[in-house]
Amino acid sequence: MSRNPGPTLCILAFSLLGRVSLAQTKAPSADATASVQKAIVLAKAGRCQDALPVLKKSASHVADKDVKLQGGLAAVRCAMVSDNRDTALAALQWLNRDFPGDPDVLYVSTHVYSDLSTRAAQDLGRLAPRSYQAHELNAESLEMQGKWQEARQEYEVALKENPTAPGIHFHLGRLLLSKPNPDAEAADAAKKEFAEELKIDPSNAGAEYVLGELAREGQDWEQAIAHFSRAAKLDEAFGDAYLGWGQSLISSRKFSEAVPPLESAVKLEPQNPATHYSLATAYSRTGRKQEAEREFAIHRRMTEKQPPQDSPQ
Repeated sequence: MSRNPGPTLCILAFSLLGRVSLAQTKAPSADATASVQKAIVLAKAGRCQDALPVLKKSASHVADKDVKLQGGLAAVRCAMVSDNRDTALAALQWLNRDFPGDPDVLYVSTHVYSDLSTRAAQDLGRLAPRSYQAHELNAESLEMQGKWQEARQEYEVALKENPTAPGIHFHLGRLLLSKPNPDAEAADAAKKEFAEELKIDPSNAGAEYVLGELAREGQDWEQAIAHFSRAAKLDEAFGDAYLGWGQSLISSRKFSEAVPPLESAVKLEPQNPATHYSLATAYSRTGRKQEAEREFAIHRRMTEKQPPQDSPQ
């Protein structure tokens, strides 16, 4: 005749199961640590082909933090040696998650992301050398080197390959303004490029913003307001667009209208002294003296810590 086990026996059974479970979890962890340590040695000896499978499988599960870190770094290096980009990125992801701010992880991340960018660019040049994307990428590289004319030619070739490609007219306009001491003719040509960009991509907040800056430089406040406001509506996190919008409204003496965009600018860019000064000005001109004094005080505290800059009028 069978009997139900008593409470004591049940407790004992669960206790034994817990011990077995604990032993099972500890053993693989110890084995994994030893395997990863061996794989690290193999990686240092240049035997990445043998080391990488172990590092990929086990390095992120090791309990010992130092072994885990060294295993992850070795996995990244071996993955890059074998051009296994997915594995390198996966290892970088968990390294940055588990070791945030670690100098070794940040150093390796910098080099790997740079190397991956270079490899992708090489792939583009090898697999699609005549594509508009290849010409656009080459133009961007030339622009960074200050080779304005060569960059412009590459952008123009990209446009011939794809006249409706978004972003290229914007790059051309920016290029025209990036050259040292651009003249009025360059500014006019840039405006045309930004206008063309907006025909292709009406959602380009950057084009609207630069058109706003050009209008403000020419003291065309209505155009500046129109462009800045559109830029801010297209990109609600574009703090400079809200600032330019509010400052242009102040310049056109529309002080009460300037308050909302400048309040948004302060929220988005609280460390920018210009946002506080401009908002203080708008508050002051609308009779909100206490709020104006608060913003002026913030501006003073911030500018005392920085080299003197021209404050917006």
